[in-house]
Amino acid sequence: MKTIIILADGLADYPIETFGGKTPLMAANTPAIDRLCGRSRCGRLVTVPDDMPPGSEVANLAVLGYDARKVYQGRGVLEAASIGVELAADDLAMRCNIICIENGRIKNHSSGHISSEESLQLVEALNRELATPTVRFHPGFSYRHLLVIQGGQNDFECTPPHDVPGTPFAAVLPRAKGKDSPTARLLTDLIIRSQAILGSHPVNLRRQANGKDMGNSIWPWSPGHRPQMKTFAELYGLKGAVISAVDLIFGLGVYAGLTPIKVPGATGLFDTNYEGKAQAACRALRDLDFVFLHIEASDEAGHEGDAELKKRTIEALDQRIVKPIVDGTAAMAEPVTIALLPDHATPCAVRTHTRDAVPFLICRPGEKPDGISEFNEETAKEGSYGLLHGAEFMKALLQRT
Repeated sequence: MKTIIILADGLADYPIETFGGKTPLMAANTPAIDRLCGRSRCGRLVTVPDDMPPGSEVANLAVLGYDARKVYQGRGVLEAASIGVELAADDLAMRCNIICIENGRIKNHSSGHISSEESLQLVEALNRELATPTVRFHPGFSYRHLLVIQGGQNDFECTPPHDVPGTPFAAVLPRAKGKDSPTARLLTDLIIRSQAILGSHPVNLRRQANGKDMGNSIWPWSPGHRPQMKTFAELYGLKGAVISAVDLIFGLGVYAGLTPIKVPGATGLFDTNYEGKAQAACRALRDLDFVFLHIEASDEAGHEGDAELKKRTIEALDQRIVKPIVDGTAAMAEPVTIALLPDHATPCAVRTHTRDAVPFLICRPGEKPDGISEFNEETAKEGSYGLLHGAEFMKALLQRT
């Protein structure tokens, strides 16, 4: 039997007053998801341990059946793998956002979702002015980039920018875990110097003139060194693929040995190419055992605190991802198990990730369903899988003991 996971990043949420006390998932019109739920068994999953950061890297490792405590090395190393940056043993890799700072405060983590074309020019300017034999910036997608420091030490703490919108940036600069950290001091210096370089860059002057948020500061976070982890095939004996628009997810797939499939027009936002992703997933299932299909849009809406947009992303997920995949897999010669879940919650009220248990469904042909007719954060509590933790989800999905 073949298997597909539809991972709706940040899908879960809290009740919202304007939705009559419903979550966006409850408020959204989701006939395809609810029909799938009626044929499924449901449950809830804790993807992030209490002592680990509730980031997508930790949560998606758990969904894919890895013990994050053993293999987690931060977000930067995964994004390095995705964009083809080979890391030496002493390289410290970090996600490097280009963010918007306004009046000394972090306005948003994405510079108003700056385009890749604009941000490439900014990264080139950073390399001209700030790169050294041991410091290098690597361009990624939109606001998401990579910083590699040769010989850097992971002996400091840093704050994800999406966790602290509205906070004075000076209050959340990198800080030593002990008495001192030369790497933290270097990063703080790079942040301050980047603001002078980016603030006067023609790209940002044009954005400012057009009323758009400026990309006027770097923000490095989630440091780590090259991880050591088994491939998905070594763990589960399956050949698979990963489909996403996010470097982090592709990088995780590289280390897991999953074939990356990049879909034209996939943006990671509400305007992503949903149909192209669904079609790519169905094509991949003809030749492979397993597909991990990642949809980012709901997470970004949660970070923006835009409940109406999040509701629309869920309705797009329903009609433009779930429905065509259910229809497409039904016509296949070999039966396909379909799982649907978020990696974590991204509640609009807090605009960041939380450790709340997330709902999931598993639709396995021939298996007796729970009889739950609507899929959401509350109904999943009644599911027969109960409350699972970490790698227990993958074992349940693949029926491994």
